[in-house]
Amino acid sequence: MTEYTPKLAGTVTKYVFVESPATTPADLALRAYEASEGVMIKETCFGLQVTGGPEEVDRLIRQIRAFDPNHIFVKDRGFPPGDPRRCRANLGGARPGYFGHEFEFPILRFISHGLEELERRGEEVLGEATREKRTKPVLDVRRLRELIELEES
Repeated sequence: MTEYTPKLAGTVTKYVFVESPATTPADLALRAYEASEGVMIKETCFGLQVTGGPEEVDRLIRQIRAFDPNHIFVKDRGFPPGDPRRCRANLGGARPGYFGHEFEFPILRFISHGLEELERRGEEVLGEATREKRTKPVLDVRRLRELIELEES
């Protein structure tokens, strides 16, 4: 196998997923281009792929997530764009990571709903959950052993 020499050494690539009734990948791309300052942006069917220096990418992501924080999600990309070890041009077909995106994307709406619900209810709910944990009885060790023995028989 030939030695790999990175073309974009010192950069990171992140996926920005948008699952929103109010924001499309095109809307997100427009806002990202306005604030890009040297970050390479590619619009995709699920959102964006951004590549650049770690600080620039983080700054850009903070800015674009501010538009719709409960519906914009970020994920690290394991290999840089065009990497011959994983590029679909070299391997044929979709990159294996896209099958993961396909699985994860439908779940985002549930995460968005949960974030919106927490926001709607306010901090009182978070406080109640914490109090409930403290007052909930702990499983006794003897009872745990009984349950294990029941399962084994």
